Amino acid sequence: MQSPEVRVEAVLLVVFFVVFVPASAILHPVDYLVLQSIRKSLADLPGSAFFASWDFTADPCAFAGVVCSGDHVVALSLGDPRAGSPGLSGSLPPSLARLSALEELSLAPGRVAGSLPAAFPPGLRFLALASNRISGSLPHSLAALRGLRTLDLSNNLLSGNIPTALLRLPELRTLILAHNRLAGPVPASVSAPLLRLDLRSNALTGSVPSLPPSLVYLSLASNRVSGRVDRVLPRLNRLSFLDLSGNRLSGPIPGILFTFPISSLQLQRNQFSGPLRPGGPLPVSGATVDLSYNRFTGKVPAELAPAGRLYLDFNRLEGDVPAAIVDRVVAGGMRVLYLHHNYLTGFRIGTATSVPAGTSLCLQYNCMVPTVDAPCPRNAGPRTTRPPQQCAGGGKKG
Repeated sequence: MQSPEVRVEAVLLVVFFVVFVPASAILHPVDYLVLQSIRKSLADLPGSAFFASWDFTADPCAFAGVVCSGDHVVALSLGDPRAGSPGLSGSLPPSLARLSALEELSLAPGRVAGSLPAAFPPGLRFLALASNRISGSLPHSLAALRGLRTLDLSNNLLSGNIPTALLRLPELRTLILAHNRLAGPVPASVSAPLLRLDLRSNALTGSVPSLPPSLVYLSLASNRVSGRVDRVLPRLNRLSFLDLSGNRLSGPIPGILFTFPISSLQLQRNQFSGPLRPGGPLPVSGATVDLSYNRFTGKVPAELAPAGRLYLDFNRLEGDVPAAIVDRVVAGGMRVLYLHHNYLTGFRIGTATSVPAGTSLCLQYNCMVPTVDAPCPRNAGPRTTRPPQQCAGGGKKG
């Protein structure tokens, strides 16, 4: 049995710790110091009040954007994520790597600058630092994050090459590096089980490498990628979004591509050539298909009739527009059909038939007089038809 004096002393000790020991004592000391360094490195931009709750006399696990499990920080969402928030300024401190239990790190759009930390917590699964002013190269330490599933560093000022090992991470599902200044080739031998790969608006070169068939979303738009894709794309039969526009790609388009469940197919502004020979009708009704500004020849395929928006302008297509496409336009199922600047000879529509209001149809500068008087986009130019000498004998000189 404890004496009354011992029991009183124990009670006094409990009271002391409850009253005088700060709540931050429940957090691991290293994590506590890292949060302090974050607060010193980052600041609210005018109009933001994200750090208002970061009062280190209180419990850091109750701070805005901080999630704890036990005595460790497991998730950090820095900055107010609401649309219109001005975000944060400053730079990311190197001490972030000392958050040993951190699994998720995100940063709201703002003006955070400087380079990426040389190292990250080894257990990161989610890393999103998009729409800031982060510069420098991608650290090779990113490839050491074996459990990383999502990496979004888009809309920054990153430069240099994409580390090959990054695209071999065994758990990586989403990689978004769009709108940066990355250069060099897209790494070959991509083995990560990617669902989404977005590298648009960089300065990447080389050819389209062999990519995992798990991909659902692929964008390499607005780069300097060249070469053929007829051996690469047939494996990607799960794609629902494909954008290779604004590159230097050439050769034919594999017909099987048009049978994939793609709701948005954008191959415009390349150097693709040859006839269009879809392997079957488009499976997604209302899909957007943009093949403009290429060198496609031959007939307009009737298999493209299920499209909701079809752009075939500035090619070398000839012959009559298939009845299936004309009927689709008249019925209001195809809301955009751009065929200007080709060598087409007919768009057969009844004299008493009209195109639905709100439908955009352009037939200018072909080897026919347009049968429908509809406004065309500015790039169609002022000429209604091609000069006869360009159409005689199927000549294609301009």
